[in-house]
Amino acid sequence: MPHCIIEHSSTIKPDQLNNKVFLGALNSGLFEADGRDIKVRSVAYEHYQTGTTKEDFIHVTLRILSGRSDANKATLSNTVMTQLESLSLVDASITIEVVDMDRSSYSKVIV
Repeated sequence: MPHCIIEHSSTIKPDQLNNKVFLGALNSGLFEADGRDIKVRSVAYEHYQTGTTKEDFIHVTLRILSGRSDANKATLSNTVMTQLESLSLVDASITIEVVDMDRSSYSKVIV
């Protein structure tokens, strides 16, 4: 069920990022074993500032339905980070946040 939203510098290939984040979410063991409920999308930025020098960055927001334990959230964050670290980037900042989506107001329909 997670909605994995990747924001990154445009110098990093999105297909690799999408795949790594998908694998990280899948490897967490928190979602369907075949990954059919994992949604990944990415947005590349050409115009950004990272402090006083322009460095590559990846920021992943993992939006999940509320009710998961802190341990589950940490597992998800760690398995995604492990995958992203395997990209062997140089001088790049990688950050991940897990955000709860309120179950009582979340809606979904497949049309």
